[in-house]
Amino acid sequence: MVVCVLYPRFALLSALGRGDGGRDPEDARRELVAGAVALAPEPGRSQVVGEVSPAAEAFGVVPGMRVGEALARCPELRLVPPDPDGVRSAWGEVLDRLEGIGAACESDAPGIAYFDADGLAGIHGGRLDGVLAAARRVMGRGARLGCAPSRFSSYAAAMCARARRAVGGGVMVGGRGTITVPGGAVRAFLAPLPVGLLRARPELAWLPDVLDRLGIRTLGELGALPAPAVAERFGHPGLLALDLAQGRDTPLDPRRPPEPVGERIDLPEAASGPQLERALELLVARVLARRERRGRALRSLALSARFVEGGTWRTRVTLRHPSAGSDRILTALVTRLSELPAPAESLGLEVEAFGPPAHDQGLLVAEPPAVRRRRIAEAVQQARQAAGPEAALRVLEVDPDSRLPERRAVLTPFPLGGRE
Repeated sequence: MVVCVLYPRFALLSALGRGDGGRDPEDARRELVAGAVALAPEPGRSQVVGEVSPAAEAFGVVPGMRVGEALARCPELRLVPPDPDGVRSAWGEVLDRLEGIGAACESDAPGIAYFDADGLAGIHGGRLDGVLAAARRVMGRGARLGCAPSRFSSYAAAMCARARRAVGGGVMVGGRGTITVPGGAVRAFLAPLPVGLLRARPELAWLPDVLDRLGIRTLGELGALPAPAVAERFGHPGLLALDLAQGRDTPLDPRRPPEPVGERIDLPEAASGPQLERALELLVARVLARRERRGRALRSLALSARFVEGGTWRTRVTLRHPSAGSDRILTALVTRLSELPAPAESLGLEVEAFGPPAHDQGLLVAEPPAVRRRRIAEAVQQARQAAGPEAALRVLEVDPDSRLPERRAVLTPFPLGGRE
């Protein structure tokens, strides 16, 4: 059984609790419930609001809406400066607590995590209820827990885990904010739910709108469609959505806990230009001198800043080749300083991924297929970071014998862990 831990509006709560002097989380939660608030756009990004409070949703404000339209619908809307650095730190603490009960967590975004409960029952009383109770203790009252045989069905259960919401079809409600879906009841549980839940998978974010225009509004209606017809119309994304609607999903991919290797330096007032570059040079030197690096090269780093007027900024830089040379790392990072949208009071540098030992050399003969696939995945990741998620696609044959050329093949995102 897969457990989904869902913390609604985690980024907004974190910004409310940390952005105003580190207030008590309960005060931030009460403000979230009482007022119409939303996350302001991240500096340098699209001018759309982020997560919104229930009071703002009552006015029709939704995440991803343009700021002007959101303010027109709700003139009392208060925009909270985003805090991506604080959100990442707060969510990392939550994952550390979950891993403290033995869970191997998969988490692609703050506020939602998955872990397999089958191997944890023995250390929590021998029953699934013990695992859920342990997760509830470390997560607190604000989290929703959903337990089901697959990742997507557990997410759907967590979305339904609200107080006073009726759930049928053999589903067990294990107290406030917890729902368990047995294996034999998955399809019956998913059938009445809207296809909008497919947006939980980034590669399927566009599909619910198309399905709605075709008159397919529930997962049950989608799951009843024949697979060949879905493949012909939507290609691989359609087959993935069909599997999710029928209760099947891909295996979990637990994260590797990061090694905390980072440095931060305070800046003088109105620091800019050469001062920022000098501060970045000092950060790179301090990171390379850390004992935890143990002679390894650096593959990916995160540059962050805290603004004088509140809020934070964070960007990730992936090196073309792993390196431990300060000049090469500084060259890759210094161009990002121009993206700072406001005066910063401090700069931070953190290692997100290590490469091989700095003294390793490349092979002079043909590389093994596994090494070649890993290099291709790194190249695809770099391309998407520079040009967006649709930068690297592959051609997937759907109906090679069709008389219509547009039906013979479709473009689909290149899988990072797949074959060449």
